[in-house]
Amino acid sequence: MQGSSRAAATASRDAFRDALVAGATPGLLGDELFAVLATLDSSSTLRRALADSSREAAEKQALAERLFTGKVSDATVRVLSVVSGERWSTERDLTDTIEALAVESVIATAEAGDRADRVEDELFRFERLVAADSGLHAALATQTAPTDSRVGLVDDLLSGKVAEQTLTLARQAVSHPRGRRFDRTIETYLDLAARRREQQTATVTSALPLSDRERDRLAAGLATIYGGKVHVNTVVDPRVMGGIKVEIGDELIDGTVLRKLEGARRAMGA
Repeated sequence: MQGSSRAAATASRDAFRDALVAGATPGLLGDELFAVLATLDSSSTLRRALADSSREAAEKQALAERLFTGKVSDATVRVLSVVSGERWSTERDLTDTIEALAVESVIATAEAGDRADRVEDELFRFERLVAADSGLHAALATQTAPTDSRVGLVDDLLSGKVAEQTLTLARQAVSHPRGRRFDRTIETYLDLAARRREQQTATVTSALPLSDRERDRLAAGLATIYGGKVHVNTVVDPRVMGGIKVEIGDELIDGTVLRKLEGARRAMGA
């Protein structure tokens, strides 16, 4: 985000967090914000009216309150009133912020049940599962397929096997990707979860699965290096042969046997 949208997003997030502190139910708040997002994404006229920086804040707030009062909870209306009253550089910045608050609501619900780590792990693994199966990817990511069938497939794959919050976000990713690829939508959700939890995320690739102890030790070591909490997602890839590859932010630490062999081949001119 650029310009006034940064300040608008910060004010919107503060209003959202004030709503949670005041006792708003995070799960309900998330569901309602996702519903509002769908309404705005489907109406360019409404989206333009609420994001129009030339209109008075009070006018836009009155419009939002008139549209959504009685249809969503009072807490959600209060958040939307603040969002609508801010100055946005683009319409997309406004709707992206509402999406971010909806995702944060879902993660807040997971935190309350001590399931936030589990939700991040499950979302990450689901995205990898879909990426590895071309048929499944086509069934979930093809926008010409009916939304109900895509959501039904997610339910068949995940219901009863993952946390409720994981299922909520997976359903949202396939039903309302907002012009993004499926993998980018999941990555966006994971980034938002990491920001909510004030942590960084590392993707670790190894030839064999890491034990819980190895994973915890690696997370602790990375936290020491990078500062703050680090959540570790793991990928098993026999091609690396041994060692591990760590991707965190824009950095890559590749200590795999495969990389060393490739380096040796380059050195020999192969």
